[in-house]
Amino acid sequence: MALRQPGTAGPATALTEAIRVEQTRLTHLYGRLDILREQARSSLAAVLAAGQAGGPHQARIERDVSAAGHSRRLARLSGVEHGLCFGRIDETGGQTHYIGRTGLRDDDGEIILTDWRAPAARPFYTASPGDPGPLARRRHLRTHGRAVVGVDDEVFDLDRLSERDRRGLVGEAALMAALRRGRTGRMGEVVATIQTEQDRVIRSGLAGALVVHGGPGTGKTVAALHRAAYLLYTHREVLQRRGVLVVGPTTLFSRYIAQVLPSLGETDVVVATLGELYPGVRATAADSPAAAAVKGDLRMVEVVAAAVRDRQRLPAGDLQVTIPVRTSLRDGVEVVVEEMTISAPQAACAAARDRARRSGLPHNTARRLFVLDVLTALAADEAARLDALVALPAEEAARLEALLAEDEEDLRPEEPRDADDLRYAGKVLWAHPAVREAIEQLWPYLTPERLVGEFLADPAAIASAAPQFSPAERQALLRPYGSPWTPGDVPLLDEAAELLGADIAEERAAREAEAERWRQEEAYARGVLEFTGLAEEEVMEAGMLAGRHHDPGPETTTAQRAAADRTWAYGHVIVDEAQELSAMAWRTVMRRIPARSLTVVGDLAQTGSAAGARSWGEMLDPYLEGRWREERLTVNYRTPAEIMTLAADVLAAVAPEQEAPGPVREGGDPPRAVRLDAGAKGGVTGLPALVEAELAVVRASLGEAESAARPASAEPEDGDGRASPPPEGTGAAPEAAHVAGGRLAVIVPDARHAEVAALFPHTAADVLDRPVAVLTPAAAKGLEFDAVVVVEPAEILAQGPMGGRDLYVAVTRATRRLTVAHTGALPDMLSRLERH
Repeated sequence: MALRQPGTAGPATALTEAIRVEQTRLTHLYGRLDILREQARSSLAAVLAAGQAGGPHQARIERDVSAAGHSRRLARLSGVEHGLCFGRIDETGGQTHYIGRTGLRDDDGEIILTDWRAPAARPFYTASPGDPGPLARRRHLRTHGRAVVGVDDEVFDLDRLSERDRRGLVGEAALMAALRRGRTGRMGEVVATIQTEQDRVIRSGLAGALVVHGGPGTGKTVAALHRAAYLLYTHREVLQRRGVLVVGPTTLFSRYIAQVLPSLGETDVVVATLGELYPGVRATAADSPAAAAVKGDLRMVEVVAAAVRDRQRLPAGDLQVTIPVRTSLRDGVEVVVEEMTISAPQAACAAARDRARRSGLPHNTARRLFVLDVLTALAADEAARLDALVALPAEEAARLEALLAEDEEDLRPEEPRDADDLRYAGKVLWAHPAVREAIEQLWPYLTPERLVGEFLADPAAIASAAPQFSPAERQALLRPYGSPWTPGDVPLLDEAAELLGADIAEERAAREAEAERWRQEEAYARGVLEFTGLAEEEVMEAGMLAGRHHDPGPETTTAQRAAADRTWAYGHVIVDEAQELSAMAWRTVMRRIPARSLTVVGDLAQTGSAAGARSWGEMLDPYLEGRWREERLTVNYRTPAEIMTLAADVLAAVAPEQEAPGPVREGGDPPRAVRLDAGAKGGVTGLPALVEAELAVVRASLGEAESAARPASAEPEDGDGRASPPPEGTGAAPEAAHVAGGRLAVIVPDARHAEVAALFPHTAADVLDRPVAVLTPAAAKGLEFDAVVVVEPAEILAQGPMGGRDLYVAVTRATRRLTVAHTGALPDMLSRLERH
């Protein structure tokens, strides 16, 4: 088995010597990183400076491409400042590899640091006592800033180590050390402590869909994020061009994981919630469980299609429009001299609608066909009426001619003679506002926002489009017009966008208007150059000057372009807390990944949405037809056994078909229940004092753990005795910036969130940066804290059909202490709690 020796066992000089050796290596690696970073920065500056001098179009394109490449390289090199090197492997054949966040080569091209994703680094993660592979020893380096502060060895073949190496064996299991550290309010990477089952997930192939099923604390999220970094490394050419999308459950969760991929040197990633997948909409309001269930039902596909068809209407009778026959200008004002009412038969309108529908084109595109046909029918009626005017009795005809002769020019339209004439006359009619308004009532130009917003606010429209729904389901959909968007609305907007399409004529008009603006700006720029004399000196061309004036801003990254384009096809998509996605939400996700390369991360036992998954096959088979594979993570690294035993009781009561993961740690404080007094208005009295006491206990235990884990002599200091910061401009923060304070979550029923949050005033804008975060179970999903206080578990159970699973989520967020605060009776499933 692997040999682990604690740092206190053996001579103190062994640890000191090991740290000295590894510090020398680490200093050399950071020196090389600084050189490469400065080279990238200088190259970028040179390219940007060259861009100021003009040049032909091709040269400008080449400069833009080169600048983008240097920018990405600089971002990757800057992102790996913290924890650059974290491991070393010694093979039985005598070779040694240092493992880090990125790969580095010296001036001769020799590898001095192996990227953790490279095949040569894999034994660092897969070696075990039963199957060490080629390794004799695995060494974990613990660093703070650019200093080595600890070394942990695992020996697989003691006989293959030199006598000097055997004397220098030090440390403990790196995973256990990492688990004892306090929470910082942000998810960290685990690249130094990836376990074997997580490594299988990370290095799984790009093609197809991989389901990563794991209970609380199994590391499924962080494994999926490292998988994104691994895929970007191994399939750089494809994924850098198309990007990777990470879909998380909440904006809070997105902020929680935001630094993981940049810290691994990857930036071509879009992190978004379902409510942010439709550009221009940020859906954060909450649906009721009933509304969420209906909106997530696949029957909404038919409902949205019916809602679109319902906006393609026919007039009650013939379509009638009153238009001016003749106008004149009097004192600068247009005056209607004569009016005419023209009509299109209802049958003609029906034929126009049928032809547009049969085209199979989206609503806004097919609208052009409908408009042209109706205009032609109106033009035919106009021609007939004008012919009738010509055949008036002599006396009336003379009076009309006298009236028309008041103007110098006769502006009567020519009498149409054939189909071409009718189409031309129809285009003339389109200029009349009354004609446009009448046709708009029959076949309007619709945006997804307009369609869905008006539909959900109209009981008659809902009844017409959803006759298959029960009255209760239709009522659940109804809400006031202008209500804020919810995540459940986004799949409806996305579905509507597919059905509506764009108005080709309006798009063409917009392009022509943009081209005309550009021509005007270029003409203006040419005048400026001629006025200043720069045109003769050929210092700058007019197009470049106009472009600078017209420039919308700096070049956008792949991630930025992808996030702004609803139709963008990503190279890979990761869906976290995927059990929360409804069937409609999966349609939205699948449109963004036509290649069907996905990582699906979740735990069916934690499904909190009424529209969420009951099985993976139910959600994925409609798109993948069984072509997906599953990896199960079974070890809980986060939650102590004492807490996980209680959580297993909850799970057995609410989802007996699911199995809780096995904890890897024991020895934590037993979870306890504290009865509080109910306030006069139904509040909870004494909660702030309880929370403060819990936080004090956590801070004390974290302080002891930090003192034991870091030798005082190993801490790098400035002249004033403070820990040295990372180099300026790297974006890295000291590892222990938040550790000393600890993090505690108060998890409350949805209905009590505002009341309890008011008890804990704060200065930090972001809830993740507060020592005490007040959250609902849904908001706490995917997060972890040193301590958790669960308030009124009976109310959490009763707040919805998935209340039991919400309680399971709440009791599995703690890494150290769990306390349940209650005023009434405790649910039977929590009978194991110690009572206080």
